[in-house]
Amino acid sequence: MPTNDVRIAATGTAAWAVALVVLLLVGLPSEDRWWLWVCVAGIAIGLFAVWYVPRLQRGRARQEAARAAKREREASSEAEGASAQEDTSAQEGASVQKGASEREGTSERETAD
Repeated sequence: MPTNDVRIAATGTAAWAVALVVLLLVGLPSEDRWWLWVCVAGIAIGLFAVWYVPRLQRGRARQEAARAAKREREASSEAEGASAQEDTSAQEGASVQKGASEREGTSERETAD
């Protein structure tokens, strides 16, 4: 299921920014000031995600394309190998049939004598 991960990261970043603004407007007691740093950390991580996620997705798409091309090459080489084996088998089958018919001809001549 395709998702827009950059939009999700940006939404989370915006939510942390709103939380930071609300906490700054409300005014926190000194023992609860650590919540401001939680919001700042959330914003920083969100901005990193907005920067990193597109690069991650492009890299994964490149890897998947490379894997698909490799599978296609392997499948085509296996198909070529299988057709070469079929050609060899057909040639062997023809020579076996030729040998069998030659033997039958010999045995028919022997019975005719």
